[in-house]
Amino acid sequence: MEALIKEYAKRLKLSWVRQHYLEIEAKTNEEYLLRILERELQQREERKINLLFKQSSLPRITGKPFEWGHIQMGQGLTQDHILHGGFIEEKENLIFYGGVGTGKTYLSTLIGLHAIQKQGKKIKFFTVAGLVNRLLDAHETGSLSRFFNQIEKLDLLILDELGYIPLHKQGAELLFQIISMCYERKSIIITTNLQFGQWNHIFGDPILTEAVIDRLIHHSHLIVFNGESHRYKESLLHGK
Repeated sequence: MEALIKEYAKRLKLSWVRQHYLEIEAKTNEEYLLRILERELQQREERKINLLFKQSSLPRITGKPFEWGHIQMGQGLTQDHILHGGFIEEKENLIFYGGVGTGKTYLSTLIGLHAIQKQGKKIKFFTVAGLVNRLLDAHETGSLSRFFNQIEKLDLLILDELGYIPLHKQGAELLFQIISMCYERKSIIITTNLQFGQWNHIFGDPILTEAVIDRLIHHSHLIVFNGESHRYKESLLHGK
């Protein structure tokens, strides 16, 4: 009978039940069934969250709380709306502008972690240079449509370090396709050290730059990071 139970559990894809059904203690059949289904569901949820974390490519961050004191947010925008993913439900974009090391990547990663853990959202993190390289490779290998399909399944796309490296014409055009694909369908977080007026240095074409900005700022919030570089301050502390 034990072998048959394991076989049925395997065919029903009840992996926790198959391995642990003898460990459950209960006074009634109903209580036993409830507990064993709860544990199976709990394991499935944990596996789902772990898979979402793995697929997200989010950077590793420390567990220290984010310091909001140097953040300037637009009217009506709150920490809860950002951290708890309200902007994702509304398909809004967040644009993080500020100097190097001011916490833009940290906060975007924190938002991604919350969205996965609390809401089960599909997140993907790229540096802009990394995404463009992936797009160019996919174009060369004929797998661009498949890559676009992966982006379409996301709830939130995080693009880090826009402005650090100028883009070649084809890379800029492919990035524009990604931004257009996400427009009013999913949320994007962009971190950048350049004001909008300087974005032409990235895309190299005034018309393309205007089209990118137009799609990003519609339904978006600009968040300005005014602080000093955290990494610089930490290096000074450790140097003492």
